[in-house]
Amino acid sequence: MIAAISENDIKKLKEDLKQKGYKLTPQRRAIVDTIIAGKGSHLTAEEIYDEVKKLCPEIGLATVYRTIILLEEIGLIYKLELNDGCSRYELANKDEVHRHHHLVCNKCGSVIEVQDDLLENLETEIEKKYNFKIKDHSVKFFGLCSECRKDG
Repeated sequence: MIAAISENDIKKLKEDLKQKGYKLTPQRRAIVDTIIAGKGSHLTAEEIYDEVKKLCPEIGLATVYRTIILLEEIGLIYKLELNDGCSRYELANKDEVHRHHHLVCNKCGSVIEVQDDLLENLETEIEKKYNFKIKDHSVKFFGLCSECRKDG
C-alpha cells in the first residue's frame, strides 16, 4: 500500500525539481510513492523498478536510475551501502538532524534501524579537535542479529 504524501511535501518536491529544471512527472511521482511505501525496506533500484512497473508499465529501468540520482541530488533520498554489493535507497527523514544508524546482520542480511543519535558527544569532540563542522554522518554496525545468535 502506498503511503500518502502531504500536499506540502509535494509542493516542496515540485519546487526542488523546478529549481533544477525538472518537473514532477507521473513516473517520478510513482518512484517517490514507491520509496515512501517501502520506508525501512532499503530498496535497490531494481526493487523500486519492479514496484513502479506495476503502476507505470511503460517505465524503463534507465528512467528509474535517472530519477533516483535526481532525488538523491535534491536530498529526498540517500544511498545506503550495506556491503552486500547493492546500492540501496532510503527516504531522507526531514525530522532527523543526521541519518539514522543501521545494524546489519552478517549472516541473514537483516537491517535494523537505530533511531537514536548516539554520536552527539563524539561529533562535538571531533568538531572542536579538528575545527571541522559536521553536517551529517552515516554509521553501520555489522554483527549477528538476535535470531542468528539463537541459531548458533
